[in-house]
Amino acid sequence: MLYTVTRDGWIERMHRNGSWEHWVLIGGPSLLGIATSLTGAILVCDAEKGLLKVRDEEVTILASQVTNGTRIRFADEAIETSDGTIYFTDASSKFGFDNWILDFLEARPNGRLLKYDPSTKTTSEVLPDLYFPNGVAVSEGEDYLVVCETWRMRCLKHWLKGEENGKTEVFVDDLPGYPDNINLAPDGSFWISLIQIKVPAFGLISQSPTAKRILASFPTLVQMLKPRGAMVVNVGADGKIRRYFDDSDGKVISFVTSAVEFEGNLFLGSLDNNFVGKLLLK
Repeated sequence: MLYTVTRDGWIERMHRNGSWEHWVLIGGPSLLGIATSLTGAILVCDAEKGLLKVRDEEVTILASQVTNGTRIRFADEAIETSDGTIYFTDASSKFGFDNWILDFLEARPNGRLLKYDPSTKTTSEVLPDLYFPNGVAVSEGEDYLVVCETWRMRCLKHWLKGEENGKTEVFVDDLPGYPDNINLAPDGSFWISLIQIKVPAFGLISQSPTAKRILASFPTLVQMLKPRGAMVVNVGADGKIRRYFDDSDGKVISFVTSAVEFEGNLFLGSLDNNFVGKLLLK
């Protein structure tokens, strides 16, 4: 089955015959990342509530704060490893879901990568001081993970095993847009969705205190400035872009947040559209 979350608070799932089912209603507009658990449950990041586990319509909050006592303000994306450990992002520990634009304007490393340990039921920091960490994915051999830094237009590699265990390095830099989610492909590469294609206007805003003050006072202006283009890139395990697909004018889909490859198709999620996109790869 294919699972997705919607702005009205539903977890929806698509059956093989193409039909959609309203599965579980969590409520609220702040459901973001969704992933399957090895136990058969579904992991959901609710920006406001934290990391959730959903099974047979039972919703459990796994994490709403870190062991150091700080609140998880912006739970974004999650992934589980084979030992049950869950890595997930707190996009901004300063600004919540409704004020994400303020995090963009401030342009400071307010986010972090977190780890939930199912054996102790505790959550700890793995990587602090990240620039709006968004998607997170684990490599095919689970020797490293990749986390997207949206405002920096790059992804970081954090080693989980081997001689480099615990070290962090740049995985891919200078992407053609702002990365949102990242998913492992069947061949070991990664699909990265770019929620916004790079445009000169955003670069000018980042360098102008006056423009920042205006947008902070009138955040709806951002909706007028953002282009409607969409792009997904496929990056190999070596960190090199292998291919990409784009809808530069957003004629079919825009503001793409996720790209999942399954049986020769790429399924696309979006914050702007009321459908799940499907792109034939073969």
